[in-house]
Amino acid sequence: MENCMLAGKKGLVIGIANDKSIAWGCSSVFHREGAIQAVTYLNEKAAPHVRPLAEKIGAPIFMPLDVRDESQMGALFEAVSAQWGQLDFLVHAIAFAPKDDLHGRVVDSTKDGFLEALDISCHSFLRAAKHAEPLMKQGGAMLTMTYDGSRKVVEQYSMMGPVKAALESAVKYMASELGPKGIRVNAISPGPIQTRAASGILNFQTLLDTALRRAPSRNLVTIEDIGELSAFLVSDRARHITGTIAYVDAGLHVMGL
Repeated sequence: MENCMLAGKKGLVIGIANDKSIAWGCSSVFHREGAIQAVTYLNEKAAPHVRPLAEKIGAPIFMPLDVRDESQMGALFEAVSAQWGQLDFLVHAIAFAPKDDLHGRVVDSTKDGFLEALDISCHSFLRAAKHAEPLMKQGGAMLTMTYDGSRKVVEQYSMMGPVKAALESAVKYMASELGPKGIRVNAISPGPIQTRAASGILNFQTLLDTALRRAPSRNLVTIEDIGELSAFLVSDRARHITGTIAYVDAGLHVMGL
């Protein structure tokens, strides 16, 4: 265990919904690499799907978290502080947009729908970071998930494109602000991957088929691929990497139209 790159590290993973989640791909690799983790679940409906996974990695903290509920957010970080007194890394792997807004044009999106997507998918990362900052006394790492629809038009991605663009910009500003405390902030941009969240995207299978056909390696990425990169980015081996949008998409992002 002493040779594992996250041995002794304590981390919080937000976003596990089931064993197909990107967050679970991260968490399972963190566990293999020796990290101790706190795990959250959205609500009681989600709990039966997440609890067995939390037990599988021996998570000592397993708590509900709807990021819109500041009391739950506060209780979670209070529990982390009480049990560990510190936090080495934070992973934020959640996104949401109301289906009616997501399936329509960006210019037709409602104000309420856009703000809800921005709140859950972007601003919640800032709120979690604010709670995590004082627990990262010896420095640490924060990581979130984005998608290439942030920098170029992916029609099916619709309103989430501008939302993810905001998230990526936030990552850069957070890296600048938290860097003097030894806290690194990065985002991973995976290629299309079949998750429960992705199932809400209109014609998602088309994105998968296009990625498989156009990616230089002619492969789709897996949640394990994302987990491997995530483990590196939250480890000390990436101590000088911050403010970065790291792609794990089989090279799809370098391809033109």
